[in-house]
Amino acid sequence: MNLFDIIENISNADPEFQDRISPRRAAIKNITSFGSKVAVAALPFAFSTLFKKAYGQTATTNVNDVLNFALTAEYLESSFYNKYVPKSYVPAADKPGLQLIQMDENNHVKFLKSVLGSAAIASPTFDFSGGSGSGNGPFAAVETDYDTFLALAQAFEDTGERAYKGQATNLMGNATVLTAALNIHSVEARHASHLRRMRQLRGVAIKPWKTGTQSGITVPAAAAVYVGEDNTTQAGVNIAGIVNTNAATEAFDEPLDKTSVVNILTLFIKA
Repeated sequence: MNLFDIIENISNADPEFQDRISPRRAAIKNITSFGSKVAVAALPFAFSTLFKKAYGQTATTNVNDVLNFALTAEYLESSFYNKYVPKSYVPAADKPGLQLIQMDENNHVKFLKSVLGSAAIASPTFDFSGGSGSGNGPFAAVETDYDTFLALAQAFEDTGERAYKGQATNLMGNATVLTAALNIHSVEARHASHLRRMRQLRGVAIKPWKTGTQSGITVPAAAAVYVGEDNTTQAGVNIAGIVNTNAATEAFDEPLDKTSVVNILTLFIKA
């Protein structure tokens, strides 16, 4: 997340931004100095405090609903990585990249909770077998099998990326929240690409980007994550009439509506 770009974008979208944060204007003007005194990882949370104070009184219930929806997905991802990245089945060479993803997801949770404040929902407990609490779901092998972990991680990241894209239109009325959400959206997409590449290097026949509904995941329950990714028509133009079908699907990521995302997440929520 580039905070300087966010500040500039907010100021362009909201000419009253500086007035909203006054007397915190000095903090914005001196954020470079501030950054030299604290860890870079802390900057998003310092900024979220300013953000909440500037816009907390004007956030609508709908925006809070969207952010809590996003928070549920982020709880899932952060809990997943916190549980499985330390496992012994993760090769030492793969740990640094996965630990970075883990840190990102934990930071997303902290950021969203900071913005929502008292409106933030509590984390559910999760069943990463995909058995809705039974512990015997279709991904139960994740407890002992690294390839299942990578497949599930890819599915979670692809779900997250599509979920943020699907909710973007609901945030159009709040440029600040939209900017933050799209920054997280792009990070989710990079995570998914990295995980796909990791799986490709382990022999799975996929690319680092989505091609149609191909996921390289044999568990049928994962298919719901990729429904609609075979779309080849954008803005009324059939892209497959310009390039081949695979290339047409690869050129555009598709959103996923809230109901579809909730149905996916429900498989992994215990209580």
